[in-house]
Amino acid sequence: MKILVTGGLGFIGSHTVVELQNEGFEVIAIDNLSNSSIEVLEGIERITGKKPLFENIDLRDKLAVQNFFSKYQDISGVIHFAASKAVGESVENPLLYYENNINSLVYLLQELQRKPEAHFIFSSSCTVYGQAEKMPITENAPIQTAMSPYGNTKQIGEEIITDVAKVTNINSILLRYFNPIGAHPSAEIGELPLGLPQNLVPFITQTAIGLREKLSVFGNDYPTADGTAIRDYIHVVDLAKAHVVALKRLVNKQNSVNVETFNLGTGTGSSVLEVITAFEKVSHQKLNYQIVGRREGDVIEAYANTDKANTILGWKAQSTLEEALESAWKWEQKIRNIKKILN
Repeated sequence: MKILVTGGLGFIGSHTVVELQNEGFEVIAIDNLSNSSIEVLEGIERITGKKPLFENIDLRDKLAVQNFFSKYQDISGVIHFAASKAVGESVENPLLYYENNINSLVYLLQELQRKPEAHFIFSSSCTVYGQAEKMPITENAPIQTAMSPYGNTKQIGEEIITDVAKVTNINSILLRYFNPIGAHPSAEIGELPLGLPQNLVPFITQTAIGLREKLSVFGNDYPTADGTAIRDYIHVVDLAKAHVVALKRLVNKQNSVNVETFNLGTGTGSSVLEVITAFEKVSHQKLNYQIVGRREGDVIEAYANTDKANTILGWKAQSTLEEALESAWKWEQKIRNIKKILN
């Protein structure tokens, strides 16, 4: 069965390609390499023994998307990761996010609706909940006004998919991630932000390795135990495996409605300072960090109620925060050593 993974060389996409290939799926990865590297293909091949098919396509190019689906008419399912995803950047450059995240989704769905049957997994986010009123967050929590253009694109994306599913043969699962971190245990693939990291853990690892002078902690005046923001950090391999489970659910026609929604997290919230402490423990590195002002678009706390995914999908996150951080540190050390050798 041939599966398209958009953003397939990105952080979550590449780990999902690995898990799909391990389960026997034939994968085609699309990526425009705007926030990823072609070398990721080799990492995937070293892990799985097989290189996925790859097309360098920008999904904002409608004609390129049409040509792709003309070339590959036997695609049975799509897992859609390709999107810009930094909260802070989206506040500064909203039109980039609306163009990239909405147009690409529309063009994909336009092609899929021509098929007699299509399976679509959407990379959504806990940002759709905004600042939820209750913790942990269930899938029934009200969708709040988005606190960033990024969050808004995920809300709009979910609405588009829901509307399309009512009038087409596209069946979809919306996966609302909490905070993916870590790397493959082989250290062959991991998070590889180009330029300044927008997420906490790569900033931590880059500070620990000496690439960044210090880590900025955005706010210590939140109404939490230690004053820093709380998130649900999930190992990227656990997250990737959930996509395979969700895809199989659609392929096997086990979904109860045309569009299903699942939270993907650990069910445990960790503060920024707790993450720093856990990293220092597993890496034996003392982190240089400073408290700075809050960052626009950030919520106080967000962690998942994962009962629905645990029960219906039969999926549960397996790795601890420390295991995820240890894998991220192992990956950071490897890529820096490689760059030293090349230089």
